[in-house]
Amino acid sequence: MTCYKYWGKILEIADTIKKYNGNVPKDVRFSILKSLEKIAHDNTISFDEAQHIFKNKFMSKALNVIYNFYNKMSVQMEIEHAEKVINSDDPWKTLKSFYFYDRYVKLVQNEAMLAKYNSDDRIVFIGGGPLPLTLILTNKLFSMKGVSIEIVPKLAEKSKKVLEKLGLSNEIKVVCGDETALKNLNFDIVIIAALAEPKKRVFKNVKKYVSPKTRIIYRTYTGMRAILYSPVKEEYTKGFVKKGLILPSGKVNNTSVLIQLK
Repeated sequence: MTCYKYWGKILEIADTIKKYNGNVPKDVRFSILKSLEKIAHDNTISFDEAQHIFKNKFMSKALNVIYNFYNKMSVQMEIEHAEKVINSDDPWKTLKSFYFYDRYVKLVQNEAMLAKYNSDDRIVFIGGGPLPLTLILTNKLFSMKGVSIEIVPKLAEKSKKVLEKLGLSNEIKVVCGDETALKNLNFDIVIIAALAEPKKRVFKNVKKYVSPKTRIIYRTYTGMRAILYSPVKEEYTKGFVKKGLILPSGKVNNTSVLIQLK
């Protein structure tokens, strides 16, 4: 099968990550990301073929190393770019230089079609991080106001500074807390970040605070893109009805899934 051509490369990448004991240098980090995305974006490998890697017990340790690396790397990249925006004389230009910026534009546009966004929709993003790019672009492209929920106080404070620098403090609010903060918010749409964890708890709590009319989008990884991070398990979405999904194209990494409460 075609997927097996990457078997050795995946093990090699995991070994490289382990060698640095969680402190991968910036230049090496970027090189690893490029290698991972080359595999992730290989459209010659079908979804069924990809499962031969992701369901293989022998590969599970290597994949867990990669997932942990990708999570930490993503947060670190956002922290570093948030600092650049905060200290920039031209914050919008600096924001647009973010490595994932163009992909986020496409992702947000996909999700707008999927959930049929309206400018008066109130949107909440769970797992906003230090650089709440989804909400920034949702406001820029669709004039929607939003709330970012971020559990780590330092990251929440940094995101507030980013929004202030961009002149968006009145458009996008930041709440420091977990997904249970939904109980104190008004919203029409909830987006669950791909890296929001633990997924089982997040979905369980979201279920408590949404109505059947709430449009919920969760981001996950499918096909070979699941080499980047662990996909959302079907068991976590019990009690919800799947209304649609948009698969990634080009360099976009996330599959966006629209669900609603049963």
